[in-house]
Amino acid sequence: MENKMKIEIWSDIMCPFCYIGKRNFEKALARFPNKDLVEVEWKSFQLDPTMPEAPKYQDDMYMFVADRKGMSYEQSKTKHQDLIQYAKSVGLEYNLDKALVTNSMKGHRIIQFAKTKGLGEKAEEILFFAYFTAGKNLNNSATLVELGKEIGLTESEVYTALTDPLYLQKVESESYEAQSFGATGVPFFVLNRKYAIAGAQQPNHILQTLENSFAEWQKESPQTALNVTAGKVCIPDKECH
Repeated sequence: MENKMKIEIWSDIMCPFCYIGKRNFEKALARFPNKDLVEVEWKSFQLDPTMPEAPKYQDDMYMFVADRKGMSYEQSKTKHQDLIQYAKSVGLEYNLDKALVTNSMKGHRIIQFAKTKGLGEKAEEILFFAYFTAGKNLNNSATLVELGKEIGLTESEVYTALTDPLYLQKVESESYEAQSFGATGVPFFVLNRKYAIAGAQQPNHILQTLENSFAEWQKESPQTALNVTAGKVCIPDKECH
């Protein structure tokens, strides 16, 4: 199997800068000539594990943030309008008027299960879109089953993700892991366990860090090819020749 450089990305599916950071990272990776030698793993980080499933002002993000941050409704709305424009600049549509604020644990549990089937990135994308663009309730069981199927999971697998303590433990473990690297927020990118990017940086900055990290990784883990002298050989399920 081909050796690849590992990139780990911690995020919360209800973090607006994480979705923006995902797009910027994708743009940087698309320009990276050695992207086939990079393995990306998305990891869980809950910004607020104490968040109720149905908090006060759940259906009014502007009021929710104003109340929590001690600012006026008008200040909160202005702040979020700026965020909407920032998202639009990277090709995302944030419909914050219909966003439903909730605890992100159930979404993270589904991501953890999806990762066991190689669907981690797809789960992140679908859940980000569901929250920021489609205004879905990510604590509604029927909605989560619907989204799970879109990811590629069965209804039974979604319920396993939501009820098996293993997936709760995985979420908590990854959050602690990020903190051990010094992460105080998300998005948080760790490249080859040697370089880190905090926040939704611009694609050019991400690309530069990616190139530096890869060059160092390549020196430590050079790709070697065997010099083969051919002779008569037997191949499984085929003739010897």
